[in-house]
Amino acid sequence: MITSEGPVATGSAAPRVLIDTRASRISLAAGILLVAFAATLPFWGESSWMREFVEVACYFVFAMMWNLLAGYGGMVSIGQQAFFGLGGYVMLALGNFAGFNPFVAVPIGAAAAALVALPVSYVAFRLQGGYFAIGTWVISEVFRLSIANIPAVGGGSGTTLTALRGIEKATRESVTFWMALACVVGCIAGVYLFLRSKQGLALLAIRDNEVAAESQGIPVRRMKLAVYAVSAFGAGLAGALYFVGNLRISPDAAFSVNWTAFAIFMVVIGGIGRIEGPIVGALIFWALNKFFSDWGTWYLLLLGVLAIVVTIFFKQGLWGYAQTRWGWSLLPTQRKLVLPGEPRG
Repeated sequence: MITSEGPVATGSAAPRVLIDTRASRISLAAGILLVAFAATLPFWGESSWMREFVEVACYFVFAMMWNLLAGYGGMVSIGQQAFFGLGGYVMLALGNFAGFNPFVAVPIGAAAAALVALPVSYVAFRLQGGYFAIGTWVISEVFRLSIANIPAVGGGSGTTLTALRGIEKATRESVTFWMALACVVGCIAGVYLFLRSKQGLALLAIRDNEVAAESQGIPVRRMKLAVYAVSAFGAGLAGALYFVGNLRISPDAAFSVNWTAFAIFMVVIGGIGRIEGPIVGALIFWALNKFFSDWGTWYLLLLGVLAIVVTIFFKQGLWGYAQTRWGWSLLPTQRKLVLPGEPRG
C-alpha cells in the first residue's frame, strides 16, 4: 500500500522519515526559554548590554543571509554590503524627510533593498564564479559612490538620524533591542523552515549542479533570483536596524566591505552551509571583538590567523567538526529514514 508519506508494507511496521532529533527538540525548548528570558532584558539590564546585542544581532542576520546565499545557494558574493547600506539609507530618508517612524521604516528599508536586488540580479547573474564575487563588490561600490554624491543625505560625510529626537532614550533602546531579538528569531526560523521545504531541497540541488537541477525541472534562475532577493532583504533589515541603533550613517560605514568580510569570517569559522554555523561564528566574533578589539592591527591579525587555522584543520568549520565527530545537530534540515525497530534518535 502507498500513502502520501510513501510506501507502507501491509501487516508490518512502516519505515519513518524523521526530520528532527532528540537534540533538536531539546534545543527548541531551550531556545524558546532563552528568547523569553532575553525579552525581559530592557526591564533589568544595562543599556550597554542592549547596544551590544543589537550590534551582534545585525552581524548575525547579515551573516545568516550570506550563508543562505553562498553556503546553500552557491552564489559567493562579496558585495552584500550594497543592500546593507541601502536598507540603512532608505530608513534614514523615510525617517528624516518623509515623517515615518524610524522603527516602521526598518522593514520598509529591507523591502526596498529586496526590490533593488531584482534589477541588480540581471547584471550580477551574467557573471559566474569569481567574476560574480568581484562583480557584486563593484556593484556595492557603485552604490557607495552614488550615495556619497547626494547632498540631501550628507554626501560623503554622512548625516544623523534626527527622526528619533522626540523619543526617550530608554524607549528607543528597548524597542531597538526587541526588534533585533525578533529579527534574530525570525531569521533562524525562516531559514530553517525554508531549508526543510521542497524549495530548500531545490536550492541545494542547484548549488551542487545547476545543469542537473534544471534537467529535473527545477526553475534554476527563478530560485536563484528568489534567494538573492531574500538575502538582500535580510541584509537591508540588518542595515536599517544597525543604523537605528547607531543614530548616524555615512557611505563609508554603510557600504564598507568589512561587513561582508566579517560575515564570511563568522560563517567560515562556524561552518558554511549549516544553520548553526553563523550562530557559533557570531558568538566567537562577539567574544573576540569584546576582549581584543582594543589591540588595533593585532586584532585584525588575530581574526586572520584564526580563520586560517580553522580552514586548515577544521575544513567544515567548528560546528561542522562537532557535528561530524559527535553527531550534534540542533537544527537538522536533512531527512533520515528510520527502519522498523530502529530507535528514533
